[in-house]
Amino acid sequence: MPKAAVLDPQGNAVRDAMRHLGMPEVRSVRIGKYMEIDIDGQNGDLEKRLHGLCRDLLSNPVIEDYKLQGVRGREERALSDSDGSRADVRRPTSKPEPRKPKTRKAR
Repeated sequence: MPKAAVLDPQGNAVRDAMRHLGMPEVRSVRIGKYMEIDIDGQNGDLEKRLHGLCRDLLSNPVIEDYKLQGVRGREERALSDSDGSRADVRRPTSKPEPRKPKTRKAR
């Protein structure tokens, strides 16, 4: 997610559109990216290595924060996020349907 101090013009545009479409209660919207990574094993330094990859490869630490969420079987375990605080882990009610690729028709 963009850090709180970083402007989010895409989020502002979505907020304004939501207000225009009948949701004046919407105070703010932040647009980020979501990645789902499946990992085998339970190596002792796994969490440390994942944090390193999130910091150095998957996010830009200057303008973004990240959060790791762990799932083990039916139990979930919160992992620290980029600023060292604990992550808020919420289990989705159902697994989302895979998206169908968009096709374009030739004119």
